Amino acid sequence: MSKSEFEKARFEKAKTPEEITRLFVERSNAGDADGVAALYEEDAVMAYPPGSVTVGRAAIRELWARVLDDGPRFEPEPPLPTLVSGDLALTSTPPRDGAGARAQVVRRQPDGSWLRVLDQPEFLRPEGSR
Repeated sequence: MSKSEFEKARFEKAKTPEEITRLFVERSNAGDADGVAALYEEDAVMAYPPGSVTVGRAAIRELWARVLDDGPRFEPEPPLPTLVSGDLALTSTPPRDGAGARAQVVRRQPDGSWLRVLDQPEFLRPEGSR
């Protein structure tokens, strides 16, 4: 079994686009950077940290390992309606802290599970806007 196949078998898969958020919260709160990274496609793009872009599952894993070292706690956020078009879906949540919005594009995998392709964890309002 290849490393990629092992990682896929090791973690619960998102059966719906909305499940990814639950799995993200559970894995982040457990300090599991490998588990968080497994929610992303190999070549996923994440707009984080603010003002930067992190590309690829390995880089996303490294980023989350650093973030999770500080022991942050995440709370589930209620999802906004998911938009689905074939094998793509747009998921989003309004952050509890009122800091804007979060949005992700997810793709259905050949086995029917879903993984993140694009992740915009923070949309901040432009300066001077209400």
